[in-house]
Amino acid sequence: MARTALFTGSFDPVTNGHTDVIEAAALLCDKLVVAIGVHPGKTPLFSVEERRALIEGACGDEVKRRGCQLEVVTFAGLAVEAAREQGARLIVRGLRDGTDFDYEMQMTGMNGTMAPEVQTIFVPASPSVRHITATLVRQIAAMGGDVSAFVPANVTVALAERFAKRT
Repeated sequence: MARTALFTGSFDPVTNGHTDVIEAAALLCDKLVVAIGVHPGKTPLFSVEERRALIEGACGDEVKRRGCQLEVVTFAGLAVEAAREQGARLIVRGLRDGTDFDYEMQMTGMNGTMAPEVQTIFVPASPSVRHITATLVRQIAAMGGDVSAFVPANVTVALAERFAKRT
C-alpha cells in the first residue's frame, strides 16, 4: 500500500524553507501531495496556477529522484479534510523554531481529535533555511532586494518579473 503524505501551505511564493521540508518529506512517503491553501479573503501575489508551476519546477525532479511521486493540488477547507480527500494518512509540518512547535502541537491535537486516522509528523527545518518566511521574501522582492538566497532560481525569476510589472 502506498504511503501518502500531505503538506499544506500558501506557498506564496515557495521558498527554500518549503523545498527543504518537501525534499525531506519525500523520503518518508511514496506520494507527497503539496496542497496550496486557497482563501477567498486573501489576495496572493501569485495565482494558484503560478504557485503550482513554481512548486513543480522547484522540487519536482528532486522529489522524483528520492523515489516519491509529487502532486500539487489546492484546498479551501480544513487540512484534515484535504488529507482524507487525498487518501493521506500523514500530514507533514515544517518546524523552524519553538514558536512553530507550540502552534503546531496545538494544531496536531485539534487535527488528531477531528481525524484520528491521520498522523502529523514534524520535519525540522535545516539550519540554513530556518529564518526564511514567504512574507519577508515578498517584502524584500517588492523593495527591489535580492532574494536569490531564500528561494529557488525559478522563483527568483518569477518575483523579478512580477515586481518589474508593477513599476
